[in-house]
Amino acid sequence: MNTTLAPHPEIDPSLLLLDEKLPGGDYWHGIIKRGNTLRITDLAGSHGVSLVCYNANSPIERLNVADTAKIQFNAFLKQGMVLYSDMGRILCSITSDTSGCHDLICGCSNAASNTAKYGDGDFNNSRNNFLKALGKRGLTRKDLMPNINLFSRVAVSPDGDLQYDLTCEKAGSYIDLRAEMNVLAIVSNCPHVLHPSTEYKPQPIQLTIWKSPLPTADDVCRTANPEVVRGFINTDALFAQD
Repeated sequence: MNTTLAPHPEIDPSLLLLDEKLPGGDYWHGIIKRGNTLRITDLAGSHGVSLVCYNANSPIERLNVADTAKIQFNAFLKQGMVLYSDMGRILCSITSDTSGCHDLICGCSNAASNTAKYGDGDFNNSRNNFLKALGKRGLTRKDLMPNINLFSRVAVSPDGDLQYDLTCEKAGSYIDLRAEMNVLAIVSNCPHVLHPSTEYKPQPIQLTIWKSPLPTADDVCRTANPEVVRGFINTDALFAQD
C-alpha cells in the first residue's frame, strides 16, 4: 500500500525536528527532549504499535503501565492523561489524541506468538525489536518492561476474556506525547498480539517531533488531579537547577 506523510497544518514547519515514515514491522528509537512533542500517526489503519519509554538521562527509570493506570483510575489512555515512570514522575503527557484506542494490558508480540498466529516465517515482532533498540542504547533485556499498545483497544468481559476491537483501525488518527523529561522512546510497528488477522501485514506509521509550546498554568495534563500535580512536582524538581 502506498502512503504519503500526513500534513500537520497546525505545526509551524520551522519547529519540526523529525518527520518520517516507519514501515510496518520496523522499529525506531530516539530521544525526545523535555518540552518537545512526539506525534505518532496511523497512516493506513494500524494493526497496533508498541511503545516503551525511559528517562534518557537515567534509564533505570522507565515506564510503569500499572501505575499509569492505577494512579489515574483508568486503564484506557486518552487526551489529558500522562505516562508515569516507576519512580512516580511523569515521562510524557498526552496533549492530543484522535484515536482513543490504546491498550495497557496485553503486552507485545514475540517470536512464539507470531509463529502461533502466522506460522513459520521471518516475521518481525515487538519484543525482538525492543531488544535490538535497547542493545543500541547500551541496555539489555533486563531493561525491558511492559509496554503500551497504541491504536489498539482490547475489551475485557466480566469473566476476564480479552477481545480485540477492530473498530479502532482508523487511518489518519494520531496521538501526541509531550516529553516532560528527556525521554528515550522506542516504537515498534508490529501487529498487536491479539489482532485476529492471520496475515502478517503491519501498516506504516508516521513519526513527527517538534518544538512544542510551553505548557500554560491551566494545562489540563498538569492539573488533572492531585496525584498528577504531585507527579509533576517530582518531575520538575529534576530540572530545578537547569
